[in-house]
Amino acid sequence: MTPKDDQLFDAPTPVMVLVRPQMGENIGAAARAMLNFGCARMRLVAPRDGWPNPKATAMASGASPVLDRAGVFDTLPQAIGDCDYVYATTARGRGLTKPVLTPERAMQEARAFAAAGKRVAVLFGPERAGLENEDVARANAIITVPVNPAFYSLNLAQCVLLVAYEYARLGHEVPPEIMAMAGTDFATAIEREKLGDHFEDRLEEAGFFHPPEKAQAMRLNLRNMWARLHLTRADVQTLHGMLRQILRGQGR
Repeated sequence: MTPKDDQLFDAPTPVMVLVRPQMGENIGAAARAMLNFGCARMRLVAPRDGWPNPKATAMASGASPVLDRAGVFDTLPQAIGDCDYVYATTARGRGLTKPVLTPERAMQEARAFAAAGKRVAVLFGPERAGLENEDVARANAIITVPVNPAFYSLNLAQCVLLVAYEYARLGHEVPPEIMAMAGTDFATAIEREKLGDHFEDRLEEAGFFHPPEKAQAMRLNLRNMWARLHLTRADVQTLHGMLRQILRGQGR
């Protein structure tokens, strides 16, 4: 393990507890999902096929360090005994009086707990039927993913990925939208205004604004469209050039 790896395992990320997992491949895939988003603390409760599991290692690929340092426990109380707050992931109503949170809200809380020095665990049930009521009863709150109610079954690794992603996302100041275009030099308001004037002049000559009683609304819609398109300066220059060329073509 490198010092960088040690830092990752020492980070106060949630402990991902796989309760009675059945297939080694799913354990390995869960490890990959965790490491994708900077979570490295895995615990296993009574894995069906024993531990270590070569199929898990093969599936984990570059995330095998997560498996190498995973804790293995016989019972759930042993696995979460040192945890201050526990979430249980389940899609089904359990008739238990507990807060039910989205992954986003739960991981907001988890980050606050971690900042206060608390250890958080998230429980994931076996692939066939998920957590049992006895497992969920040991959790402080429930995480439910808002999926299609007609088909709410999530693969184990998918569920782990969703939770790990939300935890990581809330810790990074990443803009929710990036204009991935060369330059990203947006047109100014005056440049859009002049483009609108140019279009209106040409459209007026072509008889576009008809009938007259609707002309004002048509002009307003066009102005609104230019503002909504987030045009760059290059876009504006291209559109001006197109109009000029059309006019030249008409002249010929």
